Amino acid sequence: MVLFHSMFGLRPVELSAAERLRAAGHHVVTPDLFAGEVAGDVPALEDGFALMERIGWETITARARAAVRDLPPSAVLGGFSMGVGVVGTLWPDRPTAAGAFLLHATTSVPPGIPAGTPVEAHVADGDRFAPPDQMAALRASAEHAGAELSVHTYPGAGHFYTDPSLPDHDPVAADRTWRHVDGLLEKARRRVSDLA
Repeated sequence: MVLFHSMFGLRPVELSAAERLRAAGHHVVTPDLFAGEVAGDVPALEDGFALMERIGWETITARARAAVRDLPPSAVLGGFSMGVGVVGTLWPDRPTAAGAFLLHATTSVPPGIPAGTPVEAHVADGDRFAPPDQMAALRASAEHAGAELSVHTYPGAGHFYTDPSLPDHDPVAADRTWRHVDGLLEKARRRVSDLA
């Protein structure tokens, strides 16, 4: 599985999530798409946007493609916020991914994936980075592609509610999110096993 970080850079929230998933028996890769740069210990949104824009989307996605080059085509795709955009960019070239989970943002499900591919979106209720039109586009693309989509919204949570270092943090919502992701990964594991 590959887990892409947010526009704040590769930080403890992604690294600890990866360790949690490894402890459950999963192989997890966490590419550093910013080559060691981070937006700070408690970054504001403008810090993240500035860093992402300075590095540039072309560089970010080129590094992401290089990071997944040697992973199996069935590797699950996951991302935090900006990382969801990276998932959306790479997914059309990796249509046999066994599943995808989208944290704090949405993207479209590409056509041509295997029917029933499990996909989860986890967003704060009313999050401006997951507005109704984008949520509708996600649902429509998933239906068109034949994905098994689950959308989870969390009332009262902030945008980046899985990050304990930020004011957005909601430990109850974060715990629920990771329990759902555990379920998705079990489905993905079964799909890979069935096809082997």
